[in-house]
Amino acid sequence: MKFASKLSGHEFAKDPAVVKFKDKYWMYYTIIDDARNKEPNDYYLAIGIAVSKDLNNWQEIGKISPSPDHENNGIAAPAAIVIDNVIHLFYQTYGNAANDAICHATSIDGVNFNRNATNPIWNPAGDWNNGRAIDADVVIHNDKLFLYVASRDPSGTIQLLSGASAPLNSGFVRSAWIQLCDEPILKPELDWEQKCIEAPAVLHKYDKFFMFYAGAYNNCPQQIGCAVSNDGVKWERLSQEPFLPCGKAGEWNSSESGHPYIFEDHDGRTYLFYQGNNDMGKTWYLTQTEVLWENGFPKLQTV
Repeated sequence: MKFASKLSGHEFAKDPAVVKFKDKYWMYYTIIDDARNKEPNDYYLAIGIAVSKDLNNWQEIGKISPSPDHENNGIAAPAAIVIDNVIHLFYQTYGNAANDAICHATSIDGVNFNRNATNPIWNPAGDWNNGRAIDADVVIHNDKLFLYVASRDPSGTIQLLSGASAPLNSGFVRSAWIQLCDEPILKPELDWEQKCIEAPAVLHKYDKFFMFYAGAYNNCPQQIGCAVSNDGVKWERLSQEPFLPCGKAGEWNSSESGHPYIFEDHDGRTYLFYQGNNDMGKTWYLTQTEVLWENGFPKLQTV
């Protein structure tokens, strides 16, 4: 699999999220909004929609364009989850620097979404962050929905992770969310993570939380790490090295392997979706690889 949207006139797809819904796989991802962009690098972003029957061959069927309010500068980086036969999409506003926040919408057909009336629903508080919230992911645990996001330190230079939770029956309105932490739940500490940890992708499996995350800013190169937690708040890295590194010189992902999404199929098999490129971000592609489990911990499938 090597997928890119063609809607904007050049190959661009980032920030994947995948669910199984109505006997198909649905993927949501960041695209350049072809209705607004006049130049290739004029980044007004929207969310693309594609479907598949096998996780490898994808057909684009639509997009979600920004609404003319707090979303006016763009939307991006979706997370998706199915609850009671409804797709819940959590996504960020784009282009507002420290004012970017997480929004929520629902769909009963996978294509047409109704916005949460309280959007944007969440951004972190505290003097250890600058209030920004991007790169959402969600996971269900103990009748709550756990929300993980990337934020930045007060100077706006270091990307780090925060989170919140809300009851499953809350409608996920803004007033329902309770912040999980009063400090970063994960921040860059390893050399390869440089000044950035973002794009948390969380799976609850074997009575633990596993987080796949992007380390370093785009094309620095960004690579994928993995951490584990018993409670979804305190995290420990599984390794000092990337779980999934960028490609070697000349390979399609030599500039980065980044922004992961972990998808568990109905049969229990898990797949790590991620983005990559080899031209420092002139193009962006999505791919996936199966994640195997050994003694309750993840490892990459090898050919």
